Amino acid sequence: MVLNDTGLHTTSLGETGPLVAFCHGLFGQGKNWTTIAKAFAEDHRVLLVDMPHHGRSTWSDHFDYIDVADRVAELFSEDDPVRLVGHSMGGKAAMVLALRHPALVERLCVVDVSPVEYEERSEFAGYIEAMLALDLSRLERRSDADEALTDAVPNRTVRSFLLQNLRHHDGAWSWQPNLEVLGRDLAMLGDWPEDALAATPPYEGKTLWVAGQNSSYVRDEYAAAMDRWFPRNRRVTIKGAGHWVHSEQPQVFTEVLRRFLEQ
Repeated sequence: MVLNDTGLHTTSLGETGPLVAFCHGLFGQGKNWTTIAKAFAEDHRVLLVDMPHHGRSTWSDHFDYIDVADRVAELFSEDDPVRLVGHSMGGKAAMVLALRHPALVERLCVVDVSPVEYEERSEFAGYIEAMLALDLSRLERRSDADEALTDAVPNRTVRSFLLQNLRHHDGAWSWQPNLEVLGRDLAMLGDWPEDALAATPPYEGKTLWVAGQNSSYVRDEYAAAMDRWFPRNRRVTIKGAGHWVHSEQPQVFTEVLRRFLEQ
């Protein structure tokens, strides 16, 4: 595990084969992709990235996709182009990276997100509000936090996911994500930087979209935007999965991704 010159914390698995990097979504960490990464580590060099404002990576005073994408881009080289996989927030960052730095990205896999603006953010705003409202100084154990968040986050799976970000260090509890900035700039997370990319040509590399059947983040009406920015794309919808496709159907997702990487 490395905190490199970009201020991004990364974990590497595998020693030979093409480079594959995974960019997680909001409230995630690189380690969320460990199960998938291990499936590819025998014949790939895998890089798990803690995205800016998350995990053990450093924070800045604002969030925008151009900044995030450019920081992640510093991890890669034109001499060793990456096969880039991004989910949700990480998917948007990966798309922006591929558009701004196409020579760094050999191919792109976008997981359950589209290059469009999403206006519905109340769910995520509620999570951030509940996490910030938790009095960490009064916690004795992680189960106390789980109980305290139950009313605000009744879904046990979601609550467990959020609590992976609660860290105990030197006798004190803290949240790993930059909740204040993420909450303040939540509109930017749902946005797509159309104006900033206006003069940017499409990404011509192979692009795979993987959507969850029960999710609404990849819709037919978004196809025009997907085709505009990524003309060499194809789309796969995984049955029995929602937004967290790779967690809900890991075996199917792994097989779909493997076929794409081996094309």
